[in-house]
Amino acid sequence: MTSELCIRRKVCSYLFINFALGSRYVSKTATKSVSEFEYDAPSMKTAVPGPKSQELLRQLGEIQNVGAVHFFCNYEESRGNYLVDVDGNRMLDVYTQISSIPIGYNHPALMKVMTNPNNVSTFVNRPALGILPPENFPDKLIESLLSIAPSGMRRVQTMACGSCSNENAFKTMFIWYRNKERGYANPSEQEVDTCMINQSPGCPDLSILSFMGAFHGRTLGCLATTHSKAIHKLDIPSFDWPIAPFPKLQYPLEEFVRENAQEEARCLEEVEDLIVKWRQKGKPVAGIVIEPIQAEGGDNHASPDFFSKLRNIARKHGCAFHVDEVQTGGGTTGKFWGHEHWGLDDPADVVSFSKKLLTGGYYHRDELKPDKVRAGTAPAYPYRIFNTWMGDPSKNLFLSEVLNVIRRENLLEVVTRSGKALLQGLYTLQTQYPHILSRARGQGTFCAIDACNDATRDSIMIKARNKGLFMGSCGEKTIRFRPALVFKEYHVHQLLNILNDVLAEHK
Repeated sequence: MTSELCIRRKVCSYLFINFALGSRYVSKTATKSVSEFEYDAPSMKTAVPGPKSQELLRQLGEIQNVGAVHFFCNYEESRGNYLVDVDGNRMLDVYTQISSIPIGYNHPALMKVMTNPNNVSTFVNRPALGILPPENFPDKLIESLLSIAPSGMRRVQTMACGSCSNENAFKTMFIWYRNKERGYANPSEQEVDTCMINQSPGCPDLSILSFMGAFHGRTLGCLATTHSKAIHKLDIPSFDWPIAPFPKLQYPLEEFVRENAQEEARCLEEVEDLIVKWRQKGKPVAGIVIEPIQAEGGDNHASPDFFSKLRNIARKHGCAFHVDEVQTGGGTTGKFWGHEHWGLDDPADVVSFSKKLLTGGYYHRDELKPDKVRAGTAPAYPYRIFNTWMGDPSKNLFLSEVLNVIRRENLLEVVTRSGKALLQGLYTLQTQYPHILSRARGQGTFCAIDACNDATRDSIMIKARNKGLFMGSCGEKTIRFRPALVFKEYHVHQLLNILNDVLAEHK
């Protein structure tokens, strides 16, 4: 038994006794220091959704589909880790707009950015960045996105959201692959003509390899690589692209080392087989796309060794390696990029981002520059990666300040500490309620736990919400935790207390 396992079980045993005796989870080491802009605890006035939310739901339902709406919010009154709804209910929010709020609601630093008169023009005028960028755009990119660029990345392309970031990253990989095939010469006249009628060679039969359980977006190209839930894909035409199995690890990890290693080896072998098979079908794999942790698909993890070997497979077969950090990027795993946990010197060719970085986009290596051509030839076509806005400069202003707060307040360390406390608490709850919970897992505060079935999971979440804890779900029966980076240990204790109360009452 490892020392880490011994410590974990001792802590779990201690917490189990406290929960069993009915005492509250209060840390003597993590003192509460509520900042001026944050509340001290949840406060509930009605069930959620309350009467005002229900009336607004009715009104909006006459205009558009509201099947996914949980409740309506009062964002003016929301603060820090607490989301307030229109009925005055204040909830501890550990879902944070699907993991997209970096430093909490109405953070003073971001409010200050809004009130700075020097920033007014950036908010009022939204330029078409691909043709008419503002004078300070290079400086702002260097100050924000390039200051946090992943290893080996010197180029960044801004976009608006996660789906369009991945969609255009796929296009970049396809262009790179075809450039390699033609020796970086200009496209032939035949290629130019045939692409206009959706025929090869102008529209080549290339593919992207993805994984079961993956979620990369809802646009057409992204949907071909999304395999988390049928509802995302139903009735939508798709490409014939290879889908590899993602490892299904058994927990606790330290008790299934051999089995998990065999499972990862099986999946890697299948990846290579698929690459060969699709090349033989005349649809070679131009790129491999993968999440450091499959989020929407159920918070599925794999080992650094798995990703290292997958990266080697991509290199061996001449495929671009695309790491989708839309949900894991921005510090939520305890490192700024989830793939930093792999410890690789050469981790990726493309890294896409959005959510906590407030703007979308992707980094890529120099050789994937879309207009790269052979020396001495004419320039390639412009507008190959292009849309009207290609991001939003105002989001770079916010991101620069978010990064200042992360550095000033050592928020990656905060995430690491809070994540350890959260995971230990989840271990304790699954020990106390083994008939309800299992497979607690996580990295940083990017944590999850499984319920015994989807109905139980949904019931727990609704009851917790009515007690002031707003959580998210993913996969078939998983509860996912996606708090902001300002989520402290005393917030963890509030979460665990509410969750424990709900589980104790569960029938």
